[in-house]
Amino acid sequence: MSEIPKHDIVMVGAGPAALTAAIYTTREDIDTLLFERGVIGGLAAVTDVIDNYPGFSTGISGLELADSLRKQAERFGAVIELGEVTALNDEGKYKRLQTTSGEILARAVLVATGSDYNRTGIPGEQEYYAKGVHFCATCDGAFYRDKRLVVIGGGNSAVQETIFLTRYASHIDILARSTIKASSVLVKELQPFIDQGKVSVNLGIKPLEIAGDANGVNKVLATNKEGKKVTFNTDGVFVFIGLKPNSDFLRGSGVKLSDLGFVLTDDNLETNVPGVFAAGDIRSGATMQIASASGEGATAALKIREYLEGRLHSTKVHQLEVIP
Repeated sequence: MSEIPKHDIVMVGAGPAALTAAIYTTREDIDTLLFERGVIGGLAAVTDVIDNYPGFSTGISGLELADSLRKQAERFGAVIELGEVTALNDEGKYKRLQTTSGEILARAVLVATGSDYNRTGIPGEQEYYAKGVHFCATCDGAFYRDKRLVVIGGGNSAVQETIFLTRYASHIDILARSTIKASSVLVKELQPFIDQGKVSVNLGIKPLEIAGDANGVNKVLATNKEGKKVTFNTDGVFVFIGLKPNSDFLRGSGVKLSDLGFVLTDDNLETNVPGVFAAGDIRSGATMQIASASGEGATAALKIREYLEGRLHSTKVHQLEVIP
């Protein structure tokens, strides 16, 4: 029977938080393995243009930023494996992780799994997934050149992705349950497209069903604020209604989660399980920004180093930062 692989640190996820942390740990010759089940760079990698990451005066594409972070981490020796961590158990000196590649042991673990797209749960959403229903404009927007689209959502991501989709679609209907809750900057950027008639904002709309035929999606059935049924003809639907934490693999691990499923940490970004840390969008209280995720990754790396050296718990009482 072969010996179970052991590592100093296993990072679950390979988004900006984990990649930044890996840059710090590997520069100090700390054995670091990252597991990523999706896209290296996380949701940042599928963001069209990132305008608010420091150091890029004209912005940078999410894919380019993610690729630069990956190359920098790998230059110092980080190993990134495509696969999924399905469970975590604390065994004292080592944490045992169940993965799609088999069991591995780690002296410390950084949970940096980020978040995933929320679903509406209405009929047709799953049936037409990738056949007319999408969650990433930069991934799938180009399929809808000169076609009509529906965007479900009224927050920052919905407005930002609508603006991106205008480069392809002939017309876009935004369906918002209440009001547009995006930042004033994004609303200002959207306004010219509304004035041109390329985007229509429909408020008080509750989507009921995404309907279509063998060729794909052709309409969204909904009710308006008066409760009357309305139909929006469309060639495709993009859903942007927020994010949910990727923390299912932690159920049963002993790591405490908030009511919404985000990971609770203390001021050192450590969970209630010694040696298990969290950074980025998965952490309760995170600001959901790429720059702050990178900052948390750097902080986590330094605290993990202290933990591995046996210095972290010698000067502090372990307290959780409980954020609603």
